[in-house]
Amino acid sequence: MEENENNTYTYKKVDNTPKNSHSFIKSVLIPFIAGALGAILTIGICFKVPYIKNHLIEDDLEQVTSTSSSSTTSSSNLNTNLVSLSEYSDTAVGVAEKVLPSIVGIRVSYTVNSFFNTQSVATAEGSGIIISEDGYILTNNHIISSSSNSSFYEVSEANKVIVYLYNDTTEYEAKIIGSDEETDLAVIKIEKTGLTPATLGDSSSVQIGEFAMAVGNPLGMQNSISCGVVSALNREITDSDGKKYTLIQTDAAINSGNSGGALVNSKGEVIGINTMKIQGTGVEGMGFAIPINSTKDIYSQLIQYNKVKRPYIGITSLDLDEKTAEENNLPVGVYVRSVEDFSAAQKADIRNGDVITKINGIEIKTTDELNEEKNKFSIGDKITLTVVRDGQEKQIEVTLGEAP
Repeated sequence: MEENENNTYTYKKVDNTPKNSHSFIKSVLIPFIAGALGAILTIGICFKVPYIKNHLIEDDLEQVTSTSSSSTTSSSNLNTNLVSLSEYSDTAVGVAEKVLPSIVGIRVSYTVNSFFNTQSVATAEGSGIIISEDGYILTNNHIISSSSNSSFYEVSEANKVIVYLYNDTTEYEAKIIGSDEETDLAVIKIEKTGLTPATLGDSSSVQIGEFAMAVGNPLGMQNSISCGVVSALNREITDSDGKKYTLIQTDAAINSGNSGGALVNSKGEVIGINTMKIQGTGVEGMGFAIPINSTKDIYSQLIQYNKVKRPYIGITSLDLDEKTAEENNLPVGVYVRSVEDFSAAQKADIRNGDVITKINGIEIKTTDELNEEKNKFSIGDKITLTVVRDGQEKQIEVTLGEAP
């Protein structure tokens, strides 16, 4: 291709036919034949000389061996990085065999009183985790304490709780030992020994992406498992009742009836209590579990006291955001609306209209933040509240009481 002065292009065909046969013989053919004869002669001479012959052959063999070895090494590295589906399957089978005997199905009966003064019985399904060989079972509070009211009906507390064991057709009636609405945990008990308690893991060591299996009683289909991974940790979730939880997120399928069941790791250790999922159009694989570490003190107290003992200040409050605080010439914080009689707050001289801004020097802006810090202490511990009263800041020491 050539470029002319007017910047247009002229294309030339590529022609492989020699223009002059004598020129071709002279310039190409004769040198080619001479070169070929020289190469044949050289190789013949070399192969007559043992040293040169041996080195020619050895160098060639080394090159082939090196190439083969490199190919083998590359193939070996590739194989070790591949995921073995058989190993994954074996893991799931092994975990299921270990965990299933420790998971129970739960059916709860309720009485429903309608607006028209009619009465009926409703049932609900759930799951539970055996935590002792003599019949104690950990589950969700919302399974056994589903009392609710509306304009059209009223649902009672659970009338009857039935437990189904793994590979056992017997119905075992359970007694409610204790429940805790704040953590959505409950303990029930059946009169049977020789059960297989679940192995509890350490939820603080859980990592995003690790194997996770949900085990329970979804839609009444007992002894069901679903597999996935841990999708996220410390996920802060607010439920439909406004309660806040810090949960493990997983894409292992969680459906109605899975609540109270186990989320387990690849060792078959329980790392969480399945408790909720996100439902809605276009939503898939977003389930949540209560970390098992946060349940241990709760279920121990439920077994020992039939309730959870928590530290208590004894106020009703209102959160002051920046706008409300500015409009009322008050600081941002927790406004004390009332003080309960004989409470820790009354004994410490906390008054109506006080605004709590700090607890032990830690700034707080909401009642949730106040409770989060307060719950780090025990009944009988002393805390210092920073309170603004009539424009003046005060430090008030409060001895925490027991929540009624």
